[in-house]
Amino acid sequence: MTLQIIATYAVALSLLIGAIFTLAGAIGLLKFNDAMTRLHAPTKVGTMGVGALLLASIIHAHIFGEGSMHELLIMAFLFVTAPISANFIAKVNMHKKSCVTPPSPPRDDTWSTLSVPKLDGEGAEVKQT
Repeated sequence: MTLQIIATYAVALSLLIGAIFTLAGAIGLLKFNDAMTRLHAPTKVGTMGVGALLLASIIHAHIFGEGSMHELLIMAFLFVTAPISANFIAKVNMHKKSCVTPPSPPRDDTWSTLSVPKLDGEGAEVKQT
């Protein structure tokens, strides 16, 4: 078997895996009830699906073409921005109280996104210059 035949099988396998993960993410996005559970489908399963599709594109470009770095840039951007956007969406849902709030921490409550230091609350005075 030549390298091109092995690469063709690798591309086909990556495309199949990517399509399955992306389909599972789309179904999960439609089936889950509220925003917090819907958040898991596109961020985890969808990211893996798109990652596998981009991996197929990388393999195909390097074996059958000149090669391209665009796919690596897309994958890096996707893997960096998906968890951050999921975190922000979860924080918005917690602040809007549209979901069950997480339990309070056992020792300290200043780490939580729901905590506001006392100085930032009602007692803070604003200095005017």
